Amino acid sequence: MSSSILPAPVQSLYRGATGVSTCFGTFGELLQGVLPGPDGHFLVTLPVARWTMATFQLDPGVADVEVRPAHKRKALRLAETILAQAGAASGGVLTIDSNLPEGKGMASSSADLVATARAMANALQLDMTPHRIERLLRDIEPTDGVLYPAVVAFDHRNVRLRSLLGSLPAMTIIGLDEGGTVDTVAFNRIAKPFSAADRAEYARLLDRMAVAVASRDLAGVGAVATRSAVMNQALWPKRTLPAVLDICAEVGALGVVAAHSGTMLGLLLDTADPAYQAKTAAAVRACAALGGDVSLYRSLSFD
Repeated sequence: MSSSILPAPVQSLYRGATGVSTCFGTFGELLQGVLPGPDGHFLVTLPVARWTMATFQLDPGVADVEVRPAHKRKALRLAETILAQAGAASGGVLTIDSNLPEGKGMASSSADLVATARAMANALQLDMTPHRIERLLRDIEPTDGVLYPAVVAFDHRNVRLRSLLGSLPAMTIIGLDEGGTVDTVAFNRIAKPFSAADRAEYARLLDRMAVAVASRDLAGVGAVATRSAVMNQALWPKRTLPAVLDICAEVGALGVVAAHSGTMLGLLLDTADPAYQAKTAAAVRACAALGGDVSLYRSLSFD
């Protein structure tokens, strides 16, 4: 069904209908920076097996939308926008259930919004294409590319796809949380102190990442991710990065990945490595010794 206003007889069919959908999160970004030219901001996603589930139930007895938990105000705003565009007279209840930590750089807010858009579409029987979701989210906040089942290069500020890079074999991420939270909207207002030479390097890194993903070269992916984490120190430094780089070299990890606008650093490990178990144990011990919370994540493969 199109996004045009629903006729009244059709509205009545969907009163009380329920829509459910999900969206995965990310562990930071494999690469994030600024390319030469205008609108050069970009990131490359690292999808992980953590999800948000959104459930929307139309209620013919109310005019407003209630969101649970109540602090999910961005998801509430999106639900109200979709209902208004659809011409639906009813309100309802939007429930967000997520195992993505907030304010850490794992795309929790983006996942909330994408799952909400999809759940609303299921309830209202709307055609909710990725391009339509991008248009809806553009008016709310900078957004990660979690609406695409792939590793993607994404313009998070203008909320538009740059390119689909492909899928990677599954990796384990040893995540180290330095603590605290980061407001992504506030972060994206910070001036980026990257020179023309930095922008040129980001362009080369994006080219290298595209080749590495296409060839399923995990070592190449790790090398680019590590360089991006180091370059991000000029913008949003991680106090433990030097120690995590040392651990990466000591255990023979693929590289270091950063939540560029978050609180997380991660060591990338190839699950097919014959020494995977030993490397994982050594990396966990070493990261735990740095303080902070240590958790394991699994990247998503879309093969």
